[in-house]
Amino acid sequence: MKELQEILARLEPAAALSALAPALKNILAHLAEEERVRFITDMINDPDGDKLSSMVHL
Repeated sequence: MKELQEILARLEPAAALSALAPALKNILAHLAEEERVRFITDMINDPDGDKLSSMVHL
């Protein structure tokens, strides 16, 4: 896991997301909807503020 984090740290953010996208799609496809929602909201939410509510306009 540490090696993966080191590789991703060397990439530009957009490139890191592109590299992770296929694996994330595969993993998320195997989760229950509640687990997918929890994962996504945990990524979006910030302890310093509620980003999820700011995305309501989307």
